[in-house]
Amino acid sequence: MTALIETLIDIVGASHVLQGNDLQAYEEDWRQRQRGKALCVVRPGSTQEVARVVKACAAARVAIVPQGGNTGLVAGSIPDESGTQVLMSLRRMTAVRGLDPVNQTITVEAGCVLQSLQEAAEQAGFLFPLSLGAEGSCTIGGNLATNAGGTQVLRYGNARELCLGLEVVTPQGDLWDGLAGLRKDNTGYDLRDLFVGSEGTLGVITAATLKLYPKPVAQLTAWAALASLEDANRLLGLAQRQLGASLTGFEVMNRQALQLVDKHFPHLRVPMWQENDWCVLLELSDNESEIHARGLLESLLEGALQDEVVADAIVAESLKQAHDLWHIRESITLAQTQEGHNVKHDISIPVSGIPAFVRAADAALRAALPGIRFVNFGHLGDGNLHYNIQAPEPSDASAFVRAHEDQISAIVYDMVSKHQGSISAEHGVGELKRHKLAEHKSPVALQLMRSIKSAIDPLNTMNPGRLLVAPN
Repeated sequence: MTALIETLIDIVGASHVLQGNDLQAYEEDWRQRQRGKALCVVRPGSTQEVARVVKACAAARVAIVPQGGNTGLVAGSIPDESGTQVLMSLRRMTAVRGLDPVNQTITVEAGCVLQSLQEAAEQAGFLFPLSLGAEGSCTIGGNLATNAGGTQVLRYGNARELCLGLEVVTPQGDLWDGLAGLRKDNTGYDLRDLFVGSEGTLGVITAATLKLYPKPVAQLTAWAALASLEDANRLLGLAQRQLGASLTGFEVMNRQALQLVDKHFPHLRVPMWQENDWCVLLELSDNESEIHARGLLESLLEGALQDEVVADAIVAESLKQAHDLWHIRESITLAQTQEGHNVKHDISIPVSGIPAFVRAADAALRAALPGIRFVNFGHLGDGNLHYNIQAPEPSDASAFVRAHEDQISAIVYDMVSKHQGSISAEHGVGELKRHKLAEHKSPVALQLMRSIKSAIDPLNTMNPGRLLVAPN
């Protein structure tokens, strides 16, 4: 391995090949639940350096683990415990290579932080609509590798739908330049979509060309309280009919999720949670005027109140109030962390089936583990629910999770399958869910995925042991 380390130093420089015991920021997952050990961390500064590093590792038959902001929740971008894998950090590759206002595209390197990309688009008078809680530290390469979702998928789609082209280094160290930014290209297999969502198992994404949208003239936020998920679905239907494409966000949160925010961050002043089982956060983006937008949103909510779809509602009166309402939603995960270890599930169900899924899963888990707390929230508009379980009060949360996590997840994933859902909606599979994937995805689909992996990465050097379990 000494020869490989020397080669890597020759490629990127000694200051960008990190070794030793002080690599926790790279080797530990964001939730601090798993830690691996890398042979070294290499930090290339250009696509050419990435290609040379990959070629050197392929020649040495050494595995590579690509990493962006290391904000993932499924331990998919940290090394295993063998001490033999090279962790490749893309954090130095942050450049905005170009912005085409006529084509409405922006081309950025994989290590560009999502928030920096949003700001670059805004400065040019455009919107890049991918938005999620980790946007201040996650990178666009990681967003694409996991096909990230977020709060505006309802209108703009996942990361895949926002991507028009990629630059990728293959497992052999070759470079595929597909950055043209074409909206129509019918010349064979869609390689872009193959690499998006592949979690670093097929190659290293080094740059991307992404869609931009005109900035809306007005954005308004509303908060509504409801008695049930059935009412949330009714409100969603009303909003889609009356607002159309102007509806850009529709987030649902249960009482327990908001109670934790109120408990740990009381300064946020969570509205309406004590009297209602569910609350919804709506966002409307309008290209006409704020007056027009407010009229649409108030008309929607007035009708919903008259029809008893919602119990109460408010429309944010300022940008600050809108920000504060969104901050409540984004603080749920942090409040859970403050409360103690918990069991997280990032699932998707057909929107119409979510109420029935929640009833069935809640009942099965209560029967198995009385006293557990359900912290449910997510992007109801696209069927993505974060179905999380908190330990009973009072109890040792860490001990509870260690003892019951597998049992809880088995019940949840069984219910997901019964309701024609997916066990991973936007966080990926990584290490944590790869064995579950083999239980909940069709054998034909898994064989096709293995065939693709074997064809593109025959030496299995790209993020091995992630996403796929080797066949028996």
